[in-house]
Parts: sequence; C-alpha cells; structure tokens
Amino acid sequence: MSSVIKTIDKKSPLKGKVKPADRLISINGAEINDVIDYKYHSYDESLSLEIETPSGKRRLVKIKKNEGEDLGAAFDTYLMDNVRPCTNKCVFCFVDRLPGGMRDSLYFKDDDVRLSFLSGNYVTLTNLSESDIQRICDLKLSPLKISVHSTDPALRARMLGNKNGAAGLEIMRRFAAAGIVMDCQIVCCFGLNDGLMLQKSMEDLAELAPGVGSVSIVPAGITKFGNDRFPLMPFDRRSAKSVVCAAENFSEECLKKFGSRIFFCSDEFYLTAGLKIPPDEFYEEYRQLENGVGLLRSFETEFTDELDLTDPEDGDDRSFCVATGAAAAESLRNLILTASGKCGKIHGKVFAVRNDFFGESVDVAGLVTGGDLIAQLKDRHTGERLIIPQTMLRHGEGVFLDDITLKEAEHVLGIPIQVAAPRGDVFLRAILGDRSLFDN
Repeated sequence: MSSVIKTIDKKSPLKGKVKPADRLISINGAEINDVIDYKYHSYDESLSLEIETPSGKRRLVKIKKNEGEDLGAAFDTYLMDNVRPCTNKCVFCFVDRLPGGMRDSLYFKDDDVRLSFLSGNYVTLTNLSESDIQRICDLKLSPLKISVHSTDPALRARMLGNKNGAAGLEIMRRFAAAGIVMDCQIVCCFGLNDGLMLQKSMEDLAELAPGVGSVSIVPAGITKFGNDRFPLMPFDRRSAKSVVCAAENFSEECLKKFGSRIFFCSDEFYLTAGLKIPPDEFYEEYRQLENGVGLLRSFETEFTDELDLTDPEDGDDRSFCVATGAAAAESLRNLILTASGKCGKIHGKVFAVRNDFFGESVDVAGLVTGGDLIAQLKDRHTGERLIIPQTMLRHGEGVFLDDITLKEAEHVLGIPIQVAAPRGDVFLRAILGDRSLFDN
C-alpha cells in the first residue's frame, strides 16, 4: 500500500486540513488499500478521513464536498499500490518477441485489473484471488478489458502458459451476472485458436451479452525474434479470409439477436485477406479502435468530413512526404489523391517504411523505429517536410522505440518532421501545411 499524499490541488477540499507526506488510512471507516478504494469511498458528500502524519500520529479529518467531486490529492504512486505484473507465458506474447537491449519499460508486462478499469489495459484475470473477484463484483468495476483468446479451458491455459487461464470464462460469467460490461480481445494464432475453436469462443462469449459488449479479433504479431513456446505462422490471404467470413457471419446473427454485431475483425485481417474495409456504420460505436478495428475506416471518415469543409484554395504549395507502416500506406496514398483532386496545392507522396528492426511481417506505423526511418529515407527526395504519425513516438515524448529522438532524425534527414495525431482530420490539416501541428 502506498497512500502517501504527494500533492494537493489548490481548490481541493483537503486544502489546509491535510498536508503532503500525510498518509490516507481510511475513509468513513473503510480501509484504503489502492486507488479503487480511494475513488469508490470518496464519492459521497460527507467524508471522515483517517490521516497519519509522517511522525505516526493519527487523526480524523471531516470533509464536505459535492457528491462525486474528486478530493484533489495525488499520491506517490498512481495506483496507491504496486502494479501487478503479468505472470503468464503466452505463446503469442509480443514483448517476449522483442530484441534485447531496448529500454527496460518495454519489457514490463502488467496484468492489473485496476488499470483495465482506469486506463483500458487488457487483462487475463489469471492473477485474481477470490476476494479480488468479489470486490470487482461488489464495486461493479465496469467496463473492463479482457484478453480472452479462447473460451476452451484447456486451450486458454495452454495459450496463456498458465493453468489459471482455464477459469477465465467462469470468472467472466460472474462479472456478467454482476452487471459488469466487458470489451474483449481474441489474439488469433493460425492453427491454434482459429477455425472451430474461434467459432466456439464467439458462441460462448455471445451467451454473456450484454455483459460482453464487443470483441476484437486480431492476428498475433510476429517479429523475427521468435520464442520456443509455439511456432507461430502468419495468416495468408486464404486463412485470413476464413477468419473474416466466420466473424462477419456470426456477427450478423448477433446483430439480429442483440442489436449489435459484438464481433469485429481488425483492419489487418481485411488487408491480408484482400477484402474491402467495411463501411462506417458497420463499426457501430468503434469500441475497439485501439486494437486496429475500423481504424482505417474511422480515419477516412474523419478525413473526408474535414475535406468537405476545406476551401479548394487551401494549402501552401510545399512538397511533402508521409512516412508510415506498410499496412496503411496504400490507404494514405488514396486519401492524398482524393484531397489533391480538390485542393491543387497539395504535392506529396507516401513512403512505406519496411520494418527491418522487428521484421517485415510487422507492418504497423506504431512499430516503425527511428533507425529504419532514417536508413530508408536518407538521401531520398522527401520534399520540404516529412509527416509521421504520433504513434511512432513514445507517448508524450519525441522519442522512437529504438530511442532515436525526433531531433536526431530531423538532423540526419535534413528536413523538419511534422508529427500528426492519428486522426483523419488532423492528417488533412498536416498535408495542407498547417504549421500549428509542429509540436516537436
């Protein structure tokens, strides 16, 4: 437990009553063990806080505030507790397929249900005690993000490399009965949990609706750095099409029965299968964008909506190049072609960066390294500016996965790099030359 108060907001109801370095022990008699306890028990208007000073003296502090108002305190750790690490040995684990020598944070795997509720992290449920499960049900922590992969107990335990994985579906049934909504993912491995096993998983999860709100079906990411637990093979055109057809056929049944498709394949499956990305309405509320489900369609919709509002005279005539992963390159080329048809000042091209660092089978923009970007664009005609998606960089920082900085890449390439948020409307503004988007 780490409930030591680090800072207090200026407008906090705690101001003048509690000081940084004080420890929060309980609220209204309920012991505070982590951030979930803190948020749940601090919701009411009238609170009695038990506080322990650095000297060990305890006292009660009475607080009046608006119902639901945050107390305005920050603690020395976000969770007010240690993050629960992943103890699984998944056959498809991407982290286990990273090369050595990268920064330490990239090798840490969390499996913390509290981060699932607070931040949308996916969890496997394999490290929950009975009291953990009951607390989730009692507090109705919803929605949760659950990594399912298979509902067959034996197969799930094998895929997760953890015997506790066999209990996943039973725990989810308890959550659904408690009114908890779960958004799930199935990482699909060729020859392992596809085919009949995928069909079984979809049928089992559909039985939990509306407790299961959505399920993304994504292919396992395969780098050139394999592991020995299972020889993963990539989906080819035929096998990818089989997965898409199975998911779409079953999702049609769900649409008729539940009013939602529930099951959605990632864009990568459609691209590998050579199939068109479904229309905007297919994706309903786009609940699985972070898993690449409907990302290209959402991006295109945002782009075209913004283009409709754009004056044909907009643009600054500066030539540009867009660098992205191979998966999105063709889509971006088509969007630029569409935009240039309306705005004649747009002069740009798209460069698909081959992923030599992780292996060519990795084709998403978010895993393009600074080294690959530099090696493949250096000494090439890239125009007067280079546009890259924000997903290439560490969150909140100008650093690529291989620790090359944005400034270093600009210096070697000799051109300014424009970082665009991964939205279609922002991308249009970037290719039109909106200088306010230079955030580096």
